[in-house]
Amino acid sequence: MGSFWKKCKKWMGKLYRKAVMDKGTPEYIAKGWSLGVFIGLLIPFGFQLMLSIPLSFLLKCSKIGATAGTFVTNHLTIFLIYPLQCYLGNKIIGGKLTFSYLEDQLGEVILRQEYKILLELGWEIVISFFAGGLLLAVICAPISYFLVKNLVIRYRALRERRRAAKAAKAAAKAAKAAKAAEAAEAEKAAKAEAAESAAATKAEEAAK
Repeated sequence: MGSFWKKCKKWMGKLYRKAVMDKGTPEYIAKGWSLGVFIGLLIPFGFQLMLSIPLSFLLKCSKIGATAGTFVTNHLTIFLIYPLQCYLGNKIIGGKLTFSYLEDQLGEVILRQEYKILLELGWEIVISFFAGGLLLAVICAPISYFLVKNLVIRYRALRERRRAAKAAKAAAKAAKAAKAAEAAEAEKAAKAEAAESAAATKAEEAAK
């Protein structure tokens, strides 16, 4: 279990870095991730990128987000998401299939990720799969939009504060160095003036 959560944490960290370090406005980035999540929940493995990437060009949103957002369904999450979406979809169409039954039926699909197996399970499960996927997509896509937008805005604000603090520190260091150089120059001039004065005094004494 510890290894599972470690993998999840590492995966989430990668997604976070992809989101906040992407180029473009926060809205542009968030729209791409929202599209990717929508496609990732609605469309099965193998067909997601075939739709998300062309749509990202059409909708003028982040290509990275449209790609990475589909990873909402991955080898770590589909064990829960696919049975859940089929269960919800089955309730939408008025079916009576139980979660445990769907979990058992989808086991081979999840394990082998061959969707001809999904089709062999019967049209009730197939329709439930897409109905539940659509429901989750409609719910999660807007959430992902606002979540990613907020993360990007907060990351960029923090980055600007760090840059400003670094610039202020560098300016203070430069000012301190300039002040020290000025003091050294003043000290050097004072010594030169004192030496000149001493030499003049000595010359006057010699003249007498």
